[in-house]
Amino acid sequence: MALNGELDLARDGGKQGPVTMRDVARAAGVSRMTVSRALRKDSPVSLKTREHILKVVREMNYVPDQMAGSLTTRKSGFVATLLPSLNNLHFALTVQSLTEELEDIGLQILLGHTDYSAAREEEILEAMLRRRPEAIVLSYDGHTKRTVDLMREANVPVIEIWETPENPIEHTVGFSNFEAARQMTQRLIGSGYERIAFLGEGQDDWTRGAARRNGYLKAMREAGLSSHRMFQYGIPPLTIEAGSEAAGQILKDYPDTDCVFCVSDIAAFGVQSRLISEGHRVPDDIAVAGFGNFEVSRFAVPKLSTVVVDPVRIGSETGKLLKKLLVPDLSRDFPAQQILVPAEVEFREST
Repeated sequence: MALNGELDLARDGGKQGPVTMRDVARAAGVSRMTVSRALRKDSPVSLKTREHILKVVREMNYVPDQMAGSLTTRKSGFVATLLPSLNNLHFALTVQSLTEELEDIGLQILLGHTDYSAAREEEILEAMLRRRPEAIVLSYDGHTKRTVDLMREANVPVIEIWETPENPIEHTVGFSNFEAARQMTQRLIGSGYERIAFLGEGQDDWTRGAARRNGYLKAMREAGLSSHRMFQYGIPPLTIEAGSEAAGQILKDYPDTDCVFCVSDIAAFGVQSRLISEGHRVPDDIAVAGFGNFEVSRFAVPKLSTVVVDPVRIGSETGKLLKKLLVPDLSRDFPAQQILVPAEVEFREST
């Protein structure tokens, strides 16, 4: 009962800022010194007491402040930035333009690589929060409940990028991957393709790749067409090699397929290369479309139709928003911003 009461108190209207060690100590019924000792790996606290304290820590989403006592300003000077991939040119461009904007106000980014793993994202975020970032920027690929709780308790601006989530944490900068894929599929259908296969990724629950797959499904059903040619192959992100392998499977299972829409340009390039190597004419025999407007799509032969996105603008709009959110003394009641950076379908030689 005491724990529940303290948790309620920690979230009432009078509570400002993140959960502190004092809050944990009160909820656990121990001193702050005991909490501090319990959090050490070589803790001298009894096992029973330590387990009780750690349970309270988890339930209150408390993150130890590694900077406590070391600074007088309480300003870390960095923005926690979490991305699923470090070798993706789009994310590199986003980070570059975000960095350039933040340099104007003397901030740097601390970059974390989640590898498309919600569990890893949670782990990295918790580690970053120990250093008290002034804001959190992360690409949306779904989050664990604890990650969501940590962000909401952090008391700093949170911006989700590269998607417009249905239930955002706070601010967003990006576009609807669902709607972009739906529009591409509608464009393909309007061009006369009916037996369209979709090549996506396995283990893609709650990711942007899943949103693209669902956009394809929606458009096919709206047109009264079968969506049974849906392939989930490999793990995110799909490689050229995976695209090539999947193309062979698609043709084996459904040789009458007239178009393959891929979750990314990288996968689409693999599909197209395999088709051409086996003597298929693109797009006369079978069309191919991708997503992302990566360089490989523009220099493929034939050039790949794709969904054009703007990673530079996503980064710069995120940075501009942070400049507003981090103005000294700005109220945390600043209304949530949803900034749209449109994605556009572009047909090229492969469709």
